Amino acid sequence: MRPSYSEVAREGDLVQLYGKSYKSHFIVLKHAQTLQTHRGVIAHDAIIGQKWGSCLYSHQGNPFYLMQPALVDILKNLKRNTQIMYPKDIGYVNMVMGIGPGQTVLEAGTGSGALTCAFAFLVGNEGRVISYDRKAEIQQLALQNLTKINLQDRVILKTREVELGFDEENVDAIFLDLPNPYDYLQIVERSLKPGGFFGTILPTVNQVSLTLKSLSQENFAFIEVCEIMLRFYKTDWERFRPTDRMIAHTGFLVFARSVLGIDPAIELPDPGE
Repeated sequence: MRPSYSEVAREGDLVQLYGKSYKSHFIVLKHAQTLQTHRGVIAHDAIIGQKWGSCLYSHQGNPFYLMQPALVDILKNLKRNTQIMYPKDIGYVNMVMGIGPGQTVLEAGTGSGALTCAFAFLVGNEGRVISYDRKAEIQQLALQNLTKINLQDRVILKTREVELGFDEENVDAIFLDLPNPYDYLQIVERSLKPGGFFGTILPTVNQVSLTLKSLSQENFAFIEVCEIMLRFYKTDWERFRPTDRMIAHTGFLVFARSVLGIDPAIELPDPGE
């Protein structure tokens, strides 16, 4: 994605067109191209030069709002062949793990690349994301998603089993989206810088318990476990109430920091207090 936008849409910009019922279309603007939808055709040249927030019309007269896509919109509309992490979890992961410009972030379990895209978006042009997965065909879809939003140059994809280890050392943060992260914590420790961030997401209590046990046996401190609940509300001002459905438990998030040895005399704080 471009690092900044002008007041109007330009060729090469990734844009979001909101149609009826909030149906979205994401396109990279190119001269002489067209967007074909079931609500009509819009020429890219008719979009280029328009101000953000403008209401445009297809050849059938159907309206579309021209918007700069937010990261959450991009993530929700990625193609997927595996279950992706939800934005509510991705946002908290990035905040807690301090992901920012210029950092080197390593992940294992690329999947369809939703978290990969978020990491790449945040580390900027000077940062790097290294993503490991054992299936090349899964990473191919992740690469397509990264390319669609022009973040592919910030990411290195590696096809390898995690038990064979990581090539990198002294990275800023490592996130494992794997069913058994507890088996790989020694590998994580070798690649993570002192004071670096570790994170993982797990669906069941059993997996969390095993991970906590393994973390206690390695040089990790400031351990936290949480889950993120997010409820949306209907926006009718006369009948304001929660929406009928809610995405509740999606996974337990586990975080820890790498340290140079554990001193039992130090009582670490309870993150819930």
